[in-house]
Formats: sequence, structure tokens, C-alpha cells
Amino acid sequence: SAYKQIYLRPRSMRPVGDLSTRTSLFGSELDFPVFVSPAGVHALCHDEGECATSRACARHGTMFGLSQHSTRSIEDVADATRHFSRTNNWYQSYILKDRDATLRLVRRAVMAGYKGIFLTVDSVRFGFREADARNGWSSLPPPHRLVNYDESPETSNLHTSNDKSKVYNAKESDAWDQNTERLFEDNPTWDDVSRLKDACGDLPLVVKGIMTAEDAVAAVNAGADGIMISNHGGRALDGCLASIDVLPEIAEAVGDRVPILLDGGIRRGTDVLKALALGATCVGIGKPMFFALAVGGEDAVFHVLSMLKTELESAMALCGARTVQDITEQLVTRHPHGGGHVGRYMRAKL
Repeated sequence: SAYKQIYLRPRSMRPVGDLSTRTSLFGSELDFPVFVSPAGVHALCHDEGECATSRACARHGTMFGLSQHSTRSIEDVADATRHFSRTNNWYQSYILKDRDATLRLVRRAVMAGYKGIFLTVDSVRFGFREADARNGWSSLPPPHRLVNYDESPETSNLHTSNDKSKVYNAKESDAWDQNTERLFEDNPTWDDVSRLKDACGDLPLVVKGIMTAEDAVAAVNAGADGIMISNHGGRALDGCLASIDVLPEIAEAVGDRVPILLDGGIRRGTDVLKALALGATCVGIGKPMFFALAVGGEDAVFHVLSMLKTELESAMALCGARTVQDITEQLVTRHPHGGGHVGRYMRAKL
């Protein structure tokens, strides 16, 4: 609903015949500024899980974020997309209590050819999942597991349990995320960004889960190559703002020091344009990807990305923006009478 408070300002008589949605991010060319955000357990929606989603992204020439809590491994996803010419896989890391395991996972992604690392910093706790508890969702159903934690004994920390499923599937809490959060470090500092940056080698590190200007500046000062505005799908902290609402203050605070990525609430190409106009470099999708994956696997995810690209092209043309660089804050506004909600999105009918 936050996007419905933002209105577009169409511009006329501007040449857009050679309109292009292409953009560049950390040296990689993207067909359009939309990617799939890291989110866990894709195999709950489709048998091929993250392998299917990553292939759809590679076919579309855009980024795919692999969650640390994926149901297909770092290496399996890399293998699934290796034959595509425009593969752009990124790995998303949480900071575990087992710090050595955190670094090993990142190094596996580096070795597997991933193009960058997301570090999620908003999850010292997950939001309390009352619905999961009511529905009896306290563990992953067999045969699913968080496969990236399946380490061999010789690579695991001899002083910690190698079987992390005993934690995330412990069923000590009624909601599954309240079990998985026991894996996470709950005393992190910005020094952790610097330590993880060292493990990334030459890969860019984007700090994900930023929702204030203060944290955005702190992340950049700690060595982040980019930041990602995200409220964890609106499932973390009740009462916090939408990602799009904090974008202007963060864009003003960070300026052009680093790229600004954003996810949360993107459902239409017009939403993409609004986010870019307010300062985002690229935007990610989560729930639309899951819906598509459940309905039709790889091809359906590809179709959703195609729809967003087509809608973005149309919106850019009607706003007189020939390139992504032409999308500026002059193309958006709040309603002059207070910005009340409009109805749900409706397609025009003859």
C-alpha cells in the first residue's frame, strides 16, 4: 500500500523510440534493474527449488540471490546456471554464532563463482511468527533441509555441532523461525562487516536489511560496497515503515557513495519506476517469485520477470524516460490532497 501513496508524473513529447531498461551494477550488465532477492526454502514451492529460480534469472540477464537457508546448495545452483552466458548469482550470508562456519560458507560461494555477497544484518531475531505457530509450522517437512549447513566433518568446527538441523528443526518453539534464529549471532557489531569483507576477496559486499539513514552510513563506513533497504518482507518488526518510505532519507544520507538496492512491495513495473525515481539503483522481488515458482517453476518465474520488464518499459515511455538514468525524482509526487489510498491496481478496460 505504500507504493499507492506515490504518484507518477507523465511527461509528453519526449523521444523514447530507442528506450532501454539496461543498467550496470558492480561491473555487470543487467537487462533491467530488477532481480530476485535472497529468500529461503524454494523447494517448498517446486521440486527444483533454487536451481529453477536461478536459471530463470540467468535467462533474463539479471541477478539471483541465493539464501544461506536454501534447499539447494551453493554448488548445485552454480552448476545449474554454469552454461548460461549471463549468470549472475549472489550468495546471502547470515552471521552465525559459529563464526568460522559463516566464513566457510562465504568462501564456498567465492570458490563456486558467485558474483557478490549479501550480508543480512536485520536478523538477530526473526519476527515472532504467530501464524506459523498456529499452523504447526515448527520444522522443515522431510525430505527438505537447509543443505548449505551439510558440511563434512573435516571442514566443520571441531568444537561445535556439525549437525545444525538439530537446531533449526529442534521444535523447541512452535514456530520454525524461532528455532532457526538460535543459529544466529545475537551480539553482532559493524566490525563483522569488515571481517566478512576480507572473506569476500574481490567480490562486492552488499549489507542487506538497512532501514535508517544512520545504519546506511554506518554500513558504508564499515566497508560495504552497497546497501540494500529491506524490512524482511514486512515480517520482522510490526510498526516499522515500508522500504519505499525510508528510501529518500537513505538516498540523501548515502548520496552516490555506493549503489542502493531495495526490496519489499514490488508488484508492478510502475513500482520499479517509483523506487528508481526515489534513489534506488535496482530493486528485488520475493513473494511474486514464490507465487510463480509454485505455479509453474522456472518458466513461470521467467514470465513474471518478463511482465515486470514490459510494464517498466511502458511506464518509462509514458514518463518520457528513455533510459534508466533518465528516471529522476521529478517523475514522482505525493497526492496534492494528502495522498489517500487509491483502489487496488486495475488494468484499463475498453
